[in-house]
Amino acid sequence: MRYPDLAVIFLYLAGITWFGARFRRSQKSLRDYFLGGRTAPWWAIALSIVSAETSTLTIIGTPALAFAGDLGFLQVVFGYLLARIIISVLFLPHYFRGELFTAYELIDRRFGPRLRRLTAATFLAIRCLAEGVRVFAISIVISIVLDLNEPVSIAVILCLTLFYTFEGGMTAVIWTDVVQMFLYLSGAVVSFFTILHHIPGGWEHVVAVAAPAGKFRIFDFSISLTADFFARRYTFWAGLVGGCFLATASHGTEQLMVQRLLAARSQRESRVALLSSWAVVFLQFTLFLLIGVALSVFYHDTGMAPPRPADRIYPAFVWNYLPAGVAGLVVAAVLAAAMSNLSAALNSLASTTVMDFLRPLSAKKDVSDRRWLQVARAATVVWGVALFAVAALATQWGPVLEVGLTLASIPYGGLLGVFLLGTLTRRVGENAATVGMAAGLATVMYVWLGTRIAFTWYVAIGASITFFTAWVVSLVWKERAHG
Repeated sequence: MRYPDLAVIFLYLAGITWFGARFRRSQKSLRDYFLGGRTAPWWAIALSIVSAETSTLTIIGTPALAFAGDLGFLQVVFGYLLARIIISVLFLPHYFRGELFTAYELIDRRFGPRLRRLTAATFLAIRCLAEGVRVFAISIVISIVLDLNEPVSIAVILCLTLFYTFEGGMTAVIWTDVVQMFLYLSGAVVSFFTILHHIPGGWEHVVAVAAPAGKFRIFDFSISLTADFFARRYTFWAGLVGGCFLATASHGTEQLMVQRLLAARSQRESRVALLSSWAVVFLQFTLFLLIGVALSVFYHDTGMAPPRPADRIYPAFVWNYLPAGVAGLVVAAVLAAAMSNLSAALNSLASTTVMDFLRPLSAKKDVSDRRWLQVARAATVVWGVALFAVAALATQWGPVLEVGLTLASIPYGGLLGVFLLGTLTRRVGENAATVGMAAGLATVMYVWLGTRIAFTWYVAIGASITFFTAWVVSLVWKERAHG
């Protein structure tokens, strides 16, 4: 246990918690708590978007993918760009008609309150499960550094993040995201060059060893309508189609991301923030994949057995090989990404709980903003406890990055299908959309449990089944248009 590293880590944890809690005095209403008062500049929202889709899963899971394979995961990232264009054109104009607090108020406006509650409940389930896996991923890093057991590791980070999210709301989330994104990217750059320093010959040697082994391969354009093709996770078509559907669902229909888009000063700034965030996402995934390639050469040259499971490879190298103080900085950077994502999840879970469930139930009662602010903070605490429980269960679920993406992909298709129905059709009513969503979810559950189809196709399958089932049902089930 190296005291300079521990000092850096503890200073970071104390500093970021204090920084986030400082925003409490600006929280006077639900608009402040859930939308940051719509005062954040576009560039801060862009960096917050990147932080929200980056977690400990990304930082420790992405190098593990390249360590065992190649750079093929970048094919999914190209799909993310297409998704951002679709969201900018299709969804943002609807979100900025009036003042919305959650994505699911749009569903209420188009279909009605029952489907709004169903889609909001789907988000709560997605985010609770996926974020629970991400919280567990934090414990991998903490257990390596502090030699603590997993429940204690989870509790430490969860309590600190919960404190400043409870106090500062969305304003704290956005600005701590900005600080933490710079920290974890700086940590990754330092790690990359440190790995190269430990490899005789540096980058040139990495290329000489990794290139013949196919470690730099990005694109796989092969296509065949066979079970084997759809079972492969990372091909160009799986990445472009699957990544597009996945990111359209996560960034366009899930409150975690939509809340940031709604916090922008205008629709134009929201669009600029969303599109510009892709460049940062692409660069950071490239960096983490190259770290994995460099680590594969390092272990190849030294003949040492890499840590198992693969998710431990990057954090173990950081802690064992980086100089004292620098290792603490990089570990703090990993924790920064974790806390950034966790704070966003807590605030979005609370906003959906209050705005889509609790507030509509008391629409006719005169409840003050101060009282609703207290309810919002209480909901934040409740979801913190729920995430701890899920994280404790996630220890047996497998590789963290793909587990997180798979769990999110199962219900995303139905959610995205409903939003596409709401924006692209007028004849489909609430009942038909509900039937379609149920059919989409059932189909993806079957695909997950009964086939070898890769998770990269789940959202596309679920959204397509949801959309076309609802369309067919609407032909025979006539309903009065809503909204």
